[in-house]
Amino acid sequence: MKEIKKVVLAYSGGLDTSIIIPWLKENYNNCEVIAVSGDVGQESELEGLEEKAIKTGASKLYIEDLKNEFVYDFIFPTLKAGAVYEGKYLLGTSFARPVIAKRIAEIALKEGADAICHGCTGKGNDQVRFELTIKAFAPEMAIIAPWRIWDIKSRDEEIDYAEAHNIPLKINRETNYSKDKNLWHLSHEGLDLEDPANEPMYDKEGFLEMGISPFKAPDKATYVTVSFQKGIPVAIDGEKLDGVSLIKKLNKLGGDNGIGLTDIVENRLVGMKSRGVYETPGGTILYEAHRILETITIDKATSRMKDKLAIDFADIVYNGQWYTPVREALSAFVDKTQETVTGDVKLKLYKGNIIGAGVTSNYTLYDEEVATFDADEVYDQKDSAGFINLFGLPIKVKAQLDAKRQKMQ
Repeated sequence: MKEIKKVVLAYSGGLDTSIIIPWLKENYNNCEVIAVSGDVGQESELEGLEEKAIKTGASKLYIEDLKNEFVYDFIFPTLKAGAVYEGKYLLGTSFARPVIAKRIAEIALKEGADAICHGCTGKGNDQVRFELTIKAFAPEMAIIAPWRIWDIKSRDEEIDYAEAHNIPLKINRETNYSKDKNLWHLSHEGLDLEDPANEPMYDKEGFLEMGISPFKAPDKATYVTVSFQKGIPVAIDGEKLDGVSLIKKLNKLGGDNGIGLTDIVENRLVGMKSRGVYETPGGTILYEAHRILETITIDKATSRMKDKLAIDFADIVYNGQWYTPVREALSAFVDKTQETVTGDVKLKLYKGNIIGAGVTSNYTLYDEEVATFDADEVYDQKDSAGFINLFGLPIKVKAQLDAKRQKMQ
């Protein structure tokens, strides 16, 4: 590796990246450190970051507003695909990493940096997501991952380092959950959650940040109508909204009704199992609304194929392979399926539950006259006999041949 004189650091202001700035300067001959924070909806977490970054040794801080790109280039394509990792996880951290890493790579190239540094641990998925994206946009750039090379072994030791270097922290040892927040979700990992036998403390004051426990939700249901155009949500209760505003509004509605809490033991890319609790109130509403709309706007064969590929799409996103030909190819397939996914979905939100309350679309494939149990003029029920004879022919032939073979024994 060539001499490191200038490093661009993926900076959140959290525990890991807060101590990395002085660590880099100590271990790389007092190199210049440029901090970059991608704004994907962390809100209050971005407050005071510039002062903190400069105070701890950075030469400057970029705060890049990536919210629109995050929503339209990552969230909505994944929503349209119906991609859910291992049946539960709506990929909130997974697809936030590529959009941040892409911008960091662009800034590193612009600044003439010698290396990019991130604070991801050697046990996690994020190191892969960051580095695969960096390879896509800055393939010759050196990458520094302190967790893979420094002597610090635990978050307690990180706090010790921070205290020794007078680095202010917003956490303490007792409430040191590992959290990741953005417009789409908030994750909680560590402490008591590391034991799957422990129930998440949903009712504990301060644990949930994007909503409330279903047990504290109102006794009266909340109705909401989500409108889609070609699979993309465009309006709430008839009010047209941009993607960022729409998700924020659904986060509030969902959070107020205890929607979107997920407790999962997932299979990390690096091989181990990991337990996490996720808050995704608005995203959970959108996924359910989108699924309901597809039931009347997509034919059976396309729906079945899309469901199969959704599993692969989720794995690709989870594994950090956003900028790959296979993801682009799957997105092209998904976009084709979404050409008729336009319409309105009415939902009832009640104590953590999402209950369908009606769906309409000008592209509906549901024909009431064909489906009715009452008398109709468009379906001849006698036709079903011939269909069943042909559909059941393999079963009948096998049974007949089995009977002949038994007689011959």
